[in-house]
Amino acid sequence: QLQLVESGGGLVQPGGSLKLSCATSGASFEFFRIGWFRQAPGMEREGVLCISSNGERTNFADSVKGRFTISRDDAKNTVYLQMNSLKPEDTAVYYCAGHPVPGPFLCPLDSRTYDYWGQGTQVTVSS
Repeated sequence: QLQLVESGGGLVQPGGSLKLSCATSGASFEFFRIGWFRQAPGMEREGVLCISSNGERTNFADSVKGRFTISRDDAKNTVYLQMNSLKPEDTAVYYCAGHPVPGPFLCPLDSRTYDYWGQGTQVTVSS
């Protein structure tokens, strides 16, 4: 089974940046597509960005277009979420999740299609 651990969350001012990491272990990382999701209090979990298992394709929510990017380092079994120009509405618990789909297939932002989840890291955007 794939284990995932998020890190890098914290408090940041509006307009600032944060880089989240999702470190994985326990399975062949190169076969897994990885997604980032977030959940604010009282809201449903929302897909933010995802990356295919071979890193060639990404998918993103319109709300983060031009501000967030996703990347993966197979040597470190880690996926990163770079968040720039942060807004108060980006405040949420951020989760990474994985599902085994080898190949350059477009990843979905539907949380129901991911089997393995991390515990989450809090991101708070506030002045």
